[in-house]
Amino acid sequence: MSRTCGVLLPIASLPSRQGIGCFSREAYAFVDFLEKAGQSLWQILPIGQTGYGDSPYQSFSTFAGNPYFIDLEELVKAGYLTEEDVKGADFGTDPEKIDYEKLYFHFYPVLRKAYENSPYALHPAEKYQGPAYDAKRKAFADFIEENEDWLPDYALYSAVKTKQGGKSYIEWDDDIRTRQPSAMARYTAELADEIREVQFQQFVFFDQWKKLKSYDLEPPGAL
Repeated sequence: MSRTCGVLLPIASLPSRQGIGCFSREAYAFVDFLEKAGQSLWQILPIGQTGYGDSPYQSFSTFAGNPYFIDLEELVKAGYLTEEDVKGADFGTDPEKIDYEKLYFHFYPVLRKAYENSPYALHPAEKYQGPAYDAKRKAFADFIEENEDWLPDYALYSAVKTKQGGKSYIEWDDDIRTRQPSAMARYTAELADEIREVQFQQFVFFDQWKKLKSYDLEPPGAL
């Protein structure tokens, strides 16, 4: 058996101007560094959606990815955000520490803006109407269908949790906590936009994650 060696570096520990390491050009540069150093493995920590305490070992989902790792620069390139949207957000000022409180309050509003400015929004802007964007929306629909065993429930859970002020599900109203059909239908209808936003976050997360995993010293393609 051939011997291999590598480095343990969590995604969150990569340098980044958005307050936390992500699937950015710094991640690709690290892969380049590993290749030049003769390394063949990059070990990371779990990349699931974290909850209170932001531990990678305490996730809300077995399947969902952590939106913090989405590279906002790619959303700027796609036209869903502006440079001012990113520069104007307070993600913390210490480049050696992650300020999770500021990320929690400032990162998601930026992702919300990206969602609203994308062709994947529930009510996309007029510029995204027409067949030119049908392929993108189909790819999004295909992603949701391919992950139907977990994504719809997870997106609904996330949207309801936000509506409930971030409370643990055991403190939710009884009807939705016990998944009564009428409550499930009502919340799904009332929170349709919020649910789609969560699905958008996961779509972008996995698109960027797969591009990084398949990186072969070539720049990633556009979203």
